[in-house]
Amino acid sequence: MSEIPRGRSETHDGDRHLLHFVVDLPQPMPMVWAAVASPEGLPGWLCEADPLEPRLGGKVTLRWLTVPDQGAPLPGDTEVSGQVTAWDPDYVAEYTVGPTHGRIRFHLEPGSDGGGSTVLRFTNEFRGTREYRLDCLAGWHEHFERLRAALAGHPTDWRDWSPERWQHLRDLYARDEEPWPKW
Repeated sequence: MSEIPRGRSETHDGDRHLLHFVVDLPQPMPMVWAAVASPEGLPGWLCEADPLEPRLGGKVTLRWLTVPDQGAPLPGDTEVSGQVTAWDPDYVAEYTVGPTHGRIRFHLEPGSDGGGSTVLRFTNEFRGTREYRLDCLAGWHEHFERLRAALAGHPTDWRDWSPERWQHLRDLYARDEEPWPKW
């Protein structure tokens, strides 16, 4: 069972996908901001970011730490470059990188407890097949589980990563999408 709510997706024009996750985190916004918008925080749950120029139009290169020789499930480049396409310090970080990963947006809001927690609203827009969309839903879901752990003081040791959790999540997303049987 995951503490991360199921992600949602929309498909437009056949191959343009928009993924959405809303993740409630018990940590305050400055701590979550550091995790989603800094070269120091991102490797603990997602990827390395070098460079990451923290400004609108700044350069960004993301390098995923799950690599094909470890059985990484997602196809495409493990390193993508682009630019920062939205930057509102402490609230919004958006990176548009290569066609494989597209537009990645983190939007932070204070949680309902008055500021001690954070709501992360995440959007990922990209082009790809239905199968790739399911891959990405599972991948982001797993990464948000890792974000929750990293914020609790347990960053990911990528040397120990394996694809089993991702595969389980992907199977669940695929199953939930299957049409109901005809009666």
